[in-house]
Amino acid sequence: MLDQKLIREDPKFVEKRLSLRGKSIDLSALNKMTLQLKEIDMELSELQSESKKISKTIGKHFKNPDNSSMSNFEELKNKGNQLKSRIIDLEDKSRKLNSEIKLEILKLPNFPGGKTPIGNDESQNNEIKKWGNIIPIDNPKTHLEIGESLNLFDTKKSALISKSRFVTLTGSGARLERALINFMLDTHVEKGYLEIMPPALINTESLQGSGQLPKFSNESFRCSDDDLWLSPTAEVPLTAFHKNEIIDFSLLPIKYVAYSPCFRREAGSYGRDTKGLIRLHQFNKVELYWYSDPSQSDNAHKTITRDAEEILQKLNLPYRVVDICTGDLGFSSTRTYDLEVWLPSSNSYREISSCSNCCDFQARRSSIRTKINNKNLYVHTLNGSGLAIGRTMAAILENYQMKDGSLKIPEALIPYFGSSFINSK
Repeated sequence: MLDQKLIREDPKFVEKRLSLRGKSIDLSALNKMTLQLKEIDMELSELQSESKKISKTIGKHFKNPDNSSMSNFEELKNKGNQLKSRIIDLEDKSRKLNSEIKLEILKLPNFPGGKTPIGNDESQNNEIKKWGNIIPIDNPKTHLEIGESLNLFDTKKSALISKSRFVTLTGSGARLERALINFMLDTHVEKGYLEIMPPALINTESLQGSGQLPKFSNESFRCSDDDLWLSPTAEVPLTAFHKNEIIDFSLLPIKYVAYSPCFRREAGSYGRDTKGLIRLHQFNKVELYWYSDPSQSDNAHKTITRDAEEILQKLNLPYRVVDICTGDLGFSSTRTYDLEVWLPSSNSYREISSCSNCCDFQARRSSIRTKINNKNLYVHTLNGSGLAIGRTMAAILENYQMKDGSLKIPEALIPYFGSSFINSK
């Protein structure tokens, strides 16, 4: 969440920073509301101070009524009652106006970082690194074709169970998914991450805190009878894990890794990747999450990205790292590195992880602070997929497909999976 004080004092600066995302935003109405709120709060503070003085004077009178020479007691008492009535009225106005302002500010995205490349859309993202050797495959099959031929998953029966864009993993497919989850968790825990398994149902406040609400309500599944939503990513409960806390500075950085099922409507996909494992309504993901000293979040961003990259390197999957431009930046992020894995069937790289530095944006929304030099400051939060399981499986199926129709298992995954191949029937 952006600082209300900054919007009140320098709205043009805020508009200019947000315009880097490719859309002009007019903050004049919101700025007017913040100025009005400040006037109300200043008057309220003055009236409360005056009311306290009157209450103190009247209190002294009641303690020593016989010795009091207060001739205007009734007048003072009436004035005190009038002040209290006015204070109640202003407090109500302040509460309502503050609520309206907060709702409007919650709709505003984070500032792009100073080092984030300027651009209008994904075509202007910057490739900064490539890793791995792409092995040519003659007439490569899609991961959907491979998965169905090896009986790794069933999409048709899944549609009968629920609806389209769900998948039921079967046999070796379910075992491969489980192997990937355990492999990723073990790799990250060995690097100092604390494993967390958060709830899959989360409340509205948690979604607001991480930045999914109010803007992305159409992307999430809601339980109509409760204030609960199906989690779109473990980033949400991991942000909420320390909401309204002051974290001991000596504990920073705090590094969490969480496996969780994720649920998304994918309302804006418009028919893209509707078949296979790339864009499902339900998928599994291993998430990395940091709470960082504000002065160290740039370095933390590089580290969390390297930690996600390590999974791809251990699986020997070719990938590239892309520095996301301002126009393609996620709502809560100030800077993002995307990891894109090579998929032979499409002859292209596809996103498998987004590693983002949100600076104090989520911490401000969730009231998560630390104390530095006796001063409370918002921590910085970072997140990154480490990795999305379904997309990792898709990449393995396509990059490790064999001419005879079987599937080779990446060497690092063999101890978890239990064999070196999945043979065709």
